[in-house]
Amino acid sequence: MNKENLQQELINYVNSNTLVEIKGGTSRVTFLEIWMVSVGHRIFARSWGMSNKSWFTEFIAQGVGQLKLGEHVIDVRGQQLKDDEMNSLIDHAYQDKYIQKENEPYVNEITELKYHNFTMEFFPVFIEVQ
Repeated sequence: MNKENLQQELINYVNSNTLVEIKGGTSRVTFLEIWMVSVGHRIFARSWGMSNKSWFTEFIAQGVGQLKLGEHVIDVRGQQLKDDEMNSLIDHAYQDKYIQKENEPYVNEITELKYHNFTMEFFPVFIEVQ
């Protein structure tokens, strides 16, 4: 599969699933289900707990991890987002995607300004087989 197909597969999965499984770093054994959104052809997530030891901090420390799309595991790089304009678009993406009444308090919180510093962008790692 080429780079564009892999990115599109990731976007399609994120757009059609409310939870995506993630592992930050290389030492974690289990995946954690989190909310993820896409904006254009880009994929993002925010750390709900903002804790000192989490998938987010592992991506900050190591820069790599994995996403699980159904039965498929994709290696990804993660980069903390520091773009105010894009963070506003991500706020709207969360508000548009997680519209269920039971999600309202969580959406209201995760789109607060304090979560902007806990936003990660993901990039599939593409390895060409020769």
